[in-house]
Amino acid sequence: MSDLVPCLSIVSVLIVIFGFIAFMRYINYRETLALAEKGLTRPETKNSKGFLRWGILVTALGLALSLGLYFVGFDSAQNYPLHLGPWMLGGFVPLFLGLGLILSHFLTQKE
Repeated sequence: MSDLVPCLSIVSVLIVIFGFIAFMRYINYRETLALAEKGLTRPETKNSKGFLRWGILVTALGLALSLGLYFVGFDSAQNYPLHLGPWMLGGFVPLFLGLGLILSHFLTQKE
């Protein structure tokens, strides 16, 4: 019973988050349909810095998590090389995801 409460709370938080994302996509879809019925098109946005902004944000988050989680390796009972164990994935995944976003910004940038 004690394990049921954290599982249900995590699942409910994920349902709220993904439900909100789905609702926002539905609202965007309905807006596009309303514009199409009037013969209008959605204006093109020239914000090409979206990948760069999100990339910098996610990279900074991943770097902070990596630095914070690095010291867990010093207390580990097993001897990992350079104190890098599986707990470092919590920092490395967002770090390299952010680096990928930054790289995609520069590779797809128009002159």
